[in-house]
Amino acid sequence: MSVIIFFAVLAVLILSHEFGHFIVAKKSGIRVDEFGFGFPPRLFKFKKGETLYSFNLFPFGGFVKIQGEEGENSGDPRSFSSKPISVRAGVIAAGVVFNLILSWFLLSGGFMVGMPASVGSAPAGAEVKNARIMILQVQKDTPAKKAGLEAGDQILGFNVTGLGYIKAENIRDVQKFIFENKGKEINIKYKKNGETLSTSAIPSINPGEGKGSLGIAMDEIGTVNLPFYRAFWEGLKMTYNITIAVGVSIFYFISNAARGLAGFGQIMGPVGIVGVTGAAAKLGFGYLLGFIAMLSINLAIINILPFPALDGGRLLFLLAEKIKGSPVNYKFSNMVHTIGLIILIMLMLAITYKDIMRLV
Repeated sequence: MSVIIFFAVLAVLILSHEFGHFIVAKKSGIRVDEFGFGFPPRLFKFKKGETLYSFNLFPFGGFVKIQGEEGENSGDPRSFSSKPISVRAGVIAAGVVFNLILSWFLLSGGFMVGMPASVGSAPAGAEVKNARIMILQVQKDTPAKKAGLEAGDQILGFNVTGLGYIKAENIRDVQKFIFENKGKEINIKYKKNGETLSTSAIPSINPGEGKGSLGIAMDEIGTVNLPFYRAFWEGLKMTYNITIAVGVSIFYFISNAARGLAGFGQIMGPVGIVGVTGAAAKLGFGYLLGFIAMLSINLAIINILPFPALDGGRLLFLLAEKIKGSPVNYKFSNMVHTIGLIILIMLMLAITYKDIMRLV
């Protein structure tokens, strides 16, 4: 089921991106030869106007074939290559913009059906219902990691010899209990994917710099419901805030990777995302909408990076054309984008291998 949900999510993300290219090209008077749902071989097709609409076997998203996007037919007034730089830039950037618009609508919908939110950062005046203590992060080589605790688990309480079960009312209670029982074995009752479980751990007396005694980051997470008119405003604000946060995170990752301070272990590929997608779906529809919105924002930010084969790389070539006053040689640009695509595929294979090794 997680795999099916993942492919459905992937199709929505890519189709929204490609639809952005498609609709802006159409509105700009550029001929669109084909809009494909999924990837070939074709199952069936139909033609409406000058555009062929195809439905293909592999449902991994879609594609758009725009007349002249590879530099051909530059003499045709309806060709992509014959349009002004500003129009071409708009068509290229439209995919990223539509991914952000999708995120806005998903987050807005999430607030309408019930969006998970931190008690401390919920929209002003909004009621946070069913607040519970959730684990946001588990650090490596810590008692919590060894005990099998994971991000997304809900801490319910502790079983204490002679005292029985102690319910975790708030984060302060949990932190106090852990601090008072450093070096002692404690029994933790928690919920994972709807199942109530228990495990044992010994909080560290000297956990080391930057680590807690148990090695977890927690927050009180509940559900926020908003009326539709406010949901769209809060969805827009959240889209903006997440976009900035993701952009900064990717910038620092690339910067650290260039200095050898980051690696593939910090990136999650398709295999890892399948598991997270399934977990989000089990937590509820609002969680799933928020997770898809996060993926859409990540897709938008990555696509706008100035790397060959990505939208940002194509925009970079348009900038070079603007500076030099004439188009960059199309054979050269196509070769660069092909090399960039090969590098991206190799990176994806390496990340996928890392994901599989984590599971093993």
